[in-house]
Amino acid sequence: MDMRIALIGVIVTDNSVSGELNTLLSGYGEYIIGRMGIPHHRFKEDEVAIISIAIEAPQSTISALSGKLGMIKGVSAKVLYAG
Repeated sequence: MDMRIALIGVIVTDNSVSGELNTLLSGYGEYIIGRMGIPHHRFKEDEVAIISIAIEAPQSTISALSGKLGMIKGVSAKVLYAG
């Protein structure tokens, strides 16, 4: 299995999906190296949360997670790969 390291940037504009988002991320917990988030209340004008996820997994797993994140209403996700 060819493992890749990547950073997935996630922007959440609908706080009501946090349970669905966390359930999805828990399912990929064996691959997630770390996670950092900035909560909704840090932004005065927009209801936006920002999450960065460091992951080490096969390319197909990273793509699958990113795609599933992007399918959640109010969530956008982009991947940046190492090297």
